[in-house]
Amino acid sequence: MARDEEKEAAGRAAAKLVRDGDVVGLGTGSTAYFAVVALGERVKAGLKMVGIPTSIKTGDLAREVGIRLITLDEHPEIDITIDGADEVDPKLNLIKGGGGALTREKVIATASRKMVVVADSSKVVAALGKFPLPVEVIAFARTVVENRIVSLGGAPKVRKKADGSFYLTDNGNQILDCSFGRIEDPAALARVLSDTPGIVEHGLFIGLAKLALVGKGDAVEELRA
Repeated sequence: MARDEEKEAAGRAAAKLVRDGDVVGLGTGSTAYFAVVALGERVKAGLKMVGIPTSIKTGDLAREVGIRLITLDEHPEIDITIDGADEVDPKLNLIKGGGGALTREKVIATASRKMVVVADSSKVVAALGKFPLPVEVIAFARTVVENRIVSLGGAPKVRKKADGSFYLTDNGNQILDCSFGRIEDPAALARVLSDTPGIVEHGLFIGLAKLALVGKGDAVEELRA
């Protein structure tokens, strides 16, 4: 329950940063959920904004709370994106993708003038890597990619649903959750993964976030890159 309160505090604090007329990237996950709900409340109170969701699930939530949605085709530049993270290091490098939306999240983060991360205090770490790194892959190349990740010191495990079937992203791809342990050089690993054929995207977000709002007890702490 305390973690939920921290998530809600962080999400609501981030929603206050949105200004009239903004195009807003809407993140995916349990903390971004609270930001979307808070933005819906602000829209009902008169805020003029439009959103671009990072997942089908977030799009459904945004419509439910009254946020008008557009696409990247309509507006390829985003004013601010509010999204969660599975881990945040002192330089605001992130591991994302626990919710399966890493590719769309990275596209939207890259298209944004400002990316704000929202998280509870458990997500802040000294070094990335305790949380398995999600890697989105095309099914055709999965075994080849798995072997490549093993050669890099990782232990990949294909993500499955409760019924044992493969988890598929909104893009129709599979996810490997890769345990690397402490990642000493996230930027270097990100480059190697990005250069590997068959990998659609990976969950290392390097240099994209400028501000993190972290729920900590009954307060919200600001972390800046």
